[in-house]
Amino acid sequence: MRILIAEDEKDLNRILTSRLKAEHYSVDSCLNGEEVLDYIDGGAEYDALILDIMMPVLDGLSVLKKLRNRGNQVPVLLLTAKDSVEDRVRGLDAGANDYLVKPFAFEELLARVRVLLRKPADVPRTCFQVGDLEVRLDTHEVFRGGEKITLSGKEFSLLRYLVQNEGIVLSREKLEQHIWNYDFAGGSNVIDVYIRYLRKKIDDGRETKLIHTVRGAGYVLKVKT
Repeated sequence: MRILIAEDEKDLNRILTSRLKAEHYSVDSCLNGEEVLDYIDGGAEYDALILDIMMPVLDGLSVLKKLRNRGNQVPVLLLTAKDSVEDRVRGLDAGANDYLVKPFAFEELLARVRVLLRKPADVPRTCFQVGDLEVRLDTHEVFRGGEKITLSGKEFSLLRYLVQNEGIVLSREKLEQHIWNYDFAGGSNVIDVYIRYLRKKIDDGRETKLIHTVRGAGYVLKVKT
């Protein structure tokens, strides 16, 4: 899952970015609202935005209004030092999905981010199963046929995105956008390399293969029938 943070307090920006990356999110960060629009106008796709309201150049509410006026419905969590009811109403009326007042506990921020990333009609899921593959999002554990498989952080992030989109063909570009940061320059075959790592750990030596290449389109995780 890919998140963009816009927070002009540099220390807080750095801490939030570091902590979210440690939770295996792909994170970009910037210091003002205009940079948020630059990222999005540059083609970056995000699963959620965390916007400070009081930012230079362009404040968080102005960014939010511009995005909603364009029809962009990306989930948005507003951060602010203002805690009056009127301020919260302004933020929610502008199109925010949630509102968090500083100072806050990081665990609360994480919980709110998890809610943002749920699809509206979804029942929260922490475990996905495809064939005999089990992926536990809450504990970052992976099992195949009951056997535990150890993955690196990036391998798990890639597998998580694949399993959450079971049966959907995902292009290399789409996978790269959701797993790596905006400024990542790892080369055009980085997804192929990590798919190879996953196949070695998940599919090698097993009769039923789960990760499939769709020539000219990308990759899909599914049980072939």
